[in-house]
Amino acid sequence: MKKTILSIVSALVLTSVSALNAAEWKSGIQWVEPPVVDPGPETAPANVPSDAIVLFDGKSMDAWENGQNWPIKDGAVYSGRGMVVSKQKFGSVQLHVEFATPAEVKGHSQGRGNSGVFWGPYEVQVLDSYQNQTYFDGQCGSIYKQNPPAVNCCRKPGEWQSYDIIFMRPEFNEKGEVVRPMYVTVFQNGILVQNHLQVKGETYYHLKPFYTAHDAKMPIRLQDHGNPVRFRNIWVREIADTPVQPVQENSPVKPFEVFGSQE
Repeated sequence: MKKTILSIVSALVLTSVSALNAAEWKSGIQWVEPPVVDPGPETAPANVPSDAIVLFDGKSMDAWENGQNWPIKDGAVYSGRGMVVSKQKFGSVQLHVEFATPAEVKGHSQGRGNSGVFWGPYEVQVLDSYQNQTYFDGQCGSIYKQNPPAVNCCRKPGEWQSYDIIFMRPEFNEKGEVVRPMYVTVFQNGILVQNHLQVKGETYYHLKPFYTAHDAKMPIRLQDHGNPVRFRNIWVREIADTPVQPVQENSPVKPFEVFGSQE
């Protein structure tokens, strides 16, 4: 009996230690701090392309599950109780989102203007990173816990900002293995902050990234992190997958020929 009790206690201790280590997981990479770039003054809402699917037009959250718990005021929706999930699912997309962190600054680091924009389980971080120090792969414009933005181009708290995100979906085989990883490109306020980044897996806050097989089409999600972040003018354009094809031996086009190189 004593051995059994000791085994149970040991297992609980190991589980607690593992959970603690998981909760404190960091990439271990010593990132260089992204330089600050002034993106210029805030702009009017971007035009909506004719082929776009509008997810929020300033009037209704009918396109979202749990949308009734996010209040709408003056053409913007405020993060409310719980995450909102688009009712429609998408493959690879161009996603446009405009957001503003609270004008009244409260908290610091991850507790200041925190939210997130997701395709399925992959997050582009939303945060008030204007003169707000935090870990670099968790600041605004980062692929959360995987890669910091190339630059910090945040506007002041309360000012409108924009994301234009290209989510190129991953592909899995029948065994659930990754045959094409996720790629993400991000423009923040018109400035490139993630350049066709190969994502290492799902963007957990407490675990190393890894892939779990999922559907080819996934919903867009907006995170509630307890801060009243505003959103407006949200739309997507579905785009075709563009896997890289190798040049065939009998192809009239030689590798790199299109770039003008010579053998």
